Amino acid sequence: MQEEHDLPNRILRALRFRPKGMTITEVAKQLGVTRNSVSKHLEILQIAGKVDIRNIGNAKLFSLAQRVPISAFLCFTKNLILILDADQRIVQVNDQCLKHLRQSKDDLLGRTIREAALPVVSTPEALAVIDELEREQVIADIRYAREDGEFFYQMQAIPTTFEDGEKGCTLVLEEITERKRYVRNMEFLARTAMELVDLQPVEDIYRYVVDGLMELVPGAYAYIFSYDEADRQFVIRAVAGEGFREELTELLGRDPVGLELPIARAFDAPYHQTPLSLRGLQEFVLRPEPSSLSFYGLCFEAIPEEVCEAILSRFDIAKICIMGLVWREEIFGLTGIFLPPGRELENRETIESFVRQASIALARRETAERLRRSESRFRDLVDSSPVAAAVIESDGRYAYLNRAFIDLFGYTLADIPTGKDWFRLAFPDPVRRRKAIAAWQADREEAGPCHSRPRTFSVRCKDGKEKTIRFSPVELSDGTQYITYEDVTEERRVYGMLVGEIAGLRRK
Repeated sequence: MQEEHDLPNRILRALRFRPKGMTITEVAKQLGVTRNSVSKHLEILQIAGKVDIRNIGNAKLFSLAQRVPISAFLCFTKNLILILDADQRIVQVNDQCLKHLRQSKDDLLGRTIREAALPVVSTPEALAVIDELEREQVIADIRYAREDGEFFYQMQAIPTTFEDGEKGCTLVLEEITERKRYVRNMEFLARTAMELVDLQPVEDIYRYVVDGLMELVPGAYAYIFSYDEADRQFVIRAVAGEGFREELTELLGRDPVGLELPIARAFDAPYHQTPLSLRGLQEFVLRPEPSSLSFYGLCFEAIPEEVCEAILSRFDIAKICIMGLVWREEIFGLTGIFLPPGRELENRETIESFVRQASIALARRETAERLRRSESRFRDLVDSSPVAAAVIESDGRYAYLNRAFIDLFGYTLADIPTGKDWFRLAFPDPVRRRKAIAAWQADREEAGPCHSRPRTFSVRCKDGKEKTIRFSPVELSDGTQYITYEDVTEERRVYGMLVGEIAGLRRK
């Protein structure tokens, strides 16, 4: 009798050393008992949840159930845990979950998950996962929106067998909001970095920046200024937020976009700001009491004080976060985000990184614009010069011919795209061409960069006429060559006549 009473423990010990499982026959043979007795006790152990069974063909394999004591699981995990029975009634909940949901055990135990109407776990997404749970564990990400933002949880729904053999479900929830935000922010910065590079000059970069800020801080209001260095003032380029531009227009009596503000005073007394100090995100509390500067002061008194107060009241603004669009100690603009009471920036580092990306894009665009203006000035200057000139790239391509060059020789850029084309047309005789090329190369090597090397050649023009031209090429530091051409045909003809007359006088 004692042997029969101890048989369940002997069966468990036998299965402990056979993790892959044993059949009823194998257990009976190892323990030296009848097959019927082993079968009866294995069925009881299975109902108790101590043994698992797998069917392989016609054979049944029994193995120890891998269970963690519920008490230890609930006490030592930081995750939120609820245990439901087969009817989805709450039978157990850990303290972390009660604290997070702000509920008591008495309010939850015995109620179904739908009756409890709990945040996160009673949402349609979570209930769909629980309803479809069968034998396998299911993992799903659940999004939960609250007034103070959106939150994310990873929910594991695990099939559970209780001591009495009843089936149920264990819900394990881990808050993954920070992880989700990090991934989303990295994806945002990767996307905007590529888009800012590909942004065409005709596209509104200021609109792009405020739209990006609204994506990072939904429900807020944002603006962006450009900085006019010549006039030392800022100009509002774009505003964003639901109804923000329309209602600002009503309060200001004009469209805010294009409004000029003398914010360059920020660099003067008593503010003493610098591009470097504006580089980081600065936060100013505006209501109920200003922490340092009032909104009227932050506008440098360019907007009437009563209008400033009306703006704060109309849009329920409590604070403003300001950051300069700064790159390499040069400021290109200023951007700001208005926040309501109780709202904080959740992704401050991402906002700062995005604004720096925008600063680099604006710097690149401004540099390109300055280069374009410089090139335009150079072209206008050279084109207005009466002296024929050409610009040749370091690889021998003709980059520019002024009007005087075309008037002098008749050739256009289409006629002489490269130096080889020029020598072929200007020196059609092969012997003269080789001599001209050799002289050109020798002078270039001897003179070096930034030194003129004048030389005179007889050149064939497009109309077939020969002209005597004084070439004055200068090689710039980047290998580009700037060449001026002076027609000395008449000068050489007069010089030849004088030499001839002088020779005749000497013979007389």
